[in-house]
Amino acid sequence: MPLIIAPENKELTIIKILAEDKIKKHLESLGIVVNSKITILNQSGGNVICKVCEGKIALDRSLATKIIVA
Repeated sequence: MPLIIAPENKELTIIKILAEDKIKKHLESLGIVVNSKITILNQSGGNVICKVCEGKIALDRSLATKIIVA
């Protein structure tokens, strides 16, 4: 399921990133890679605040729809 519709406060695994190579490299530098764990802390207005590794990251709606989790 896309990250945008995933439940809050549940640890999820990233299974696919549907983005261009430039965006994928930027996400990799933030710790968002396939098989990594991610937790949604808050969702509002399509924006998502996530916990990745030990940091928090805010993602906009367009980017959050390109990250597929399970």
